[in-house]
Amino acid sequence: MHSMLKQKTWRFIDQSMSCHRTPLESFAMDDTLCHLVGQGLSAPVVRTWVHHPYVVLGIQDHRMPFIQEGIEMLKKAHYEAIVRNSGGLAVVLDKGILNISIVLSEAPGSISIHTGYEVMLQFVKLLFPEAAEEIQAYEIVGSYCPGSYDLSIGGKKFAGISQRRLRNGVAVQIYLCIEGSGSERAELIKELYETSLKGKETKFQYPKIQPDVMASLSELLNRPITVQETVIQVQQLLASLSEKVLFQPLEGDELELYSFYLKRVLERNEKMLGKNT
Repeated sequence: MHSMLKQKTWRFIDQSMSCHRTPLESFAMDDTLCHLVGQGLSAPVVRTWVHHPYVVLGIQDHRMPFIQEGIEMLKKAHYEAIVRNSGGLAVVLDKGILNISIVLSEAPGSISIHTGYEVMLQFVKLLFPEAAEEIQAYEIVGSYCPGSYDLSIGGKKFAGISQRRLRNGVAVQIYLCIEGSGSERAELIKELYETSLKGKETKFQYPKIQPDVMASLSELLNRPITVQETVIQVQQLLASLSEKVLFQPLEGDELELYSFYLKRVLERNEKMLGKNT
């Protein structure tokens, strides 16, 4: 287990039930928590969050030649589109996907990109001990938002990790495909790329999606797993990793800071997507 997971106090913020918010609010939340934790104004944080159907686009996705047609296709499939403020490419958010953010401070010493990924990998292995030996981290070719820390079992991806760094704080974020069909979500992203590229050559190499390389943990572990039971497991895990868990939402000055970051995120996304926000 990674030493950074053992903290005297963990702060836990559960937003898995308030899924009608836009994911932009979640990005502002992680920016706020990076600021608070990085500046020593909060204990390290674990936040759980869920959103109703959205596709979160990366910067490169937004540059596809026919992206507006892709966004219209998503709307017809009942998905909204936004642009994320951290790295990576398009990912799907819905009620069967649990997102977890681990927010740590770099004040004692810098946290490398690799270390951030390893912390989350170890956290997920602790969260699903029955699969810990099977969970691997390497790029799954043909998945959406491929990266060197794709998490998979038997060659099928169920999670992807990204990082956000701000004011000496590091937010390591993961989407965990818990319920439903991983391949159906991948089909949606495959159609997004086909619609937005129309076979046109581009400088950036977009992934060629192979839906059968993606699956949910319910499919991979061959048992029904719910997002809410996973949130409870997160709480239990944090209790085992610390002397104290603070169940503490933002309050007071923290809410003012959140308003500042939310305004910034909303303005940035409006510039990126214009009238399609």
